[in-house]
Amino acid sequence: MPLGLVSRRIDLFPGQPAPEPIRLRTLILLRWVAIAGQLAAVGAALVIGAGFPLLGVLLVIGLAVALNVMLMARPGRRIPAREAAWQLGFDLAQVATLLALTGGLANPFALLLLAPVTIAATALPPRHLLALGIATFLMVTLAAIFAQPLTFGPQGLVALREPLLVGHWFAIVIGAVFFSAYARLVAGEVNATSDALFAARLALEREQKLQHLGGVVAAAAHELGTPLATIKLVSAELADELADALPDREDLAEDVALVRQSADRCRDILNSMGGAGRDDLLIRSAPLTEVLAEAASPHQDRGAEISILPAPERLIVQRDAAVIHGLRNLIQNAVDFASGRVTIETGADRRNIWVRIVDDGPGFPSGLLPRIGSPFLTTRPRAEDGRSYEGMGLGLFIAKALLERSGAWLNFANAPQGGAQVVVTWPREMIEAENRAALGPNPEIRS
Repeated sequence: MPLGLVSRRIDLFPGQPAPEPIRLRTLILLRWVAIAGQLAAVGAALVIGAGFPLLGVLLVIGLAVALNVMLMARPGRRIPAREAAWQLGFDLAQVATLLALTGGLANPFALLLLAPVTIAATALPPRHLLALGIATFLMVTLAAIFAQPLTFGPQGLVALREPLLVGHWFAIVIGAVFFSAYARLVAGEVNATSDALFAARLALEREQKLQHLGGVVAAAAHELGTPLATIKLVSAELADELADALPDREDLAEDVALVRQSADRCRDILNSMGGAGRDDLLIRSAPLTEVLAEAASPHQDRGAEISILPAPERLIVQRDAAVIHGLRNLIQNAVDFASGRVTIETGADRRNIWVRIVDDGPGFPSGLLPRIGSPFLTTRPRAEDGRSYEGMGLGLFIAKALLERSGAWLNFANAPQGGAQVVVTWPREMIEAENRAALGPNPEIRS
């Protein structure tokens, strides 16, 4: 897939938080693989009788283990590009230190100094890539200057005639496997994210088109109200004049009555068509409970009872189609897996406004909790009518993308009393609305 197409398909929502440059669990997995390889290399070096400061090497590897253990406390959280760059910088420094302790650039595994900058080139913005490239240059230089010689003695269990040659062979093979596997992994993640964001864009575009169409109809109903009223008034006066001037022309009286009836019918049609449009276009703010009721309305008759518990204070929020669509997806997922009840709670403090959606179903699978919200992740059962469709696993991803675009952050967990729960939290300044703010000018209709 061309890089330009990838960037166009990812930048779908202006103003949304930038997508994570590389998933945290991917960095953790790659670091565990590197740690395993480093320990294996240390063991192989001891077998062939290589001399190096073993305690220092194990201490440097232990630092990487400690970092990974700390990061595994929240492996599913979203990380910005800057944090990813710092983690790759740590990996670079760790590998450079190991090389300095084991022969410097003469060590065959010096090739692996390229791994962090390769990851940065595929996943990070240019400024972070440049910083990591400069760091790689410095680390390579320092590893060469402060290198401690690697010696080989006869005390090894296995005697190799050309240990460095064997080491170079292993380094090239391991490097080829690592770089190809990583490139494949990143390409798969980028393609999956791009496809999922493309589906999210289609869903949002459909919602926005309906909103704009309704707004145009509402404006048309408003603008046509005056001429329709004029037609009705003139036709009434004309009917009176015809009754006085031509009392025997009943056909003309019927025609004038038909004009009045047609005007009334046009008024009723425009009013009914413009009702939803006026809501979408002019109601820019609404109570949070009403926004949640609108989001839940398509799922009220699907088997599960939906209860919306209001906050102690009356919360007025921005009424945005993307937010409603995201909340609707979360509620749909809760209804799909609920045994019989979905509870929606709202609340606020001085800084934040939150919505908590809880169902009484089996809850999220514990093994999938760190990945909830990723694209194409689904455990949806097969349909009861026997169809093989199981869902694409995009509902929660689309909801997460749309709500994060509005400034929210989401937490997926299993409720203490059982069932799944999703907590959506906004900073007050991102979602709260002024209840008495001006609605703005009416839209202009051009022929």
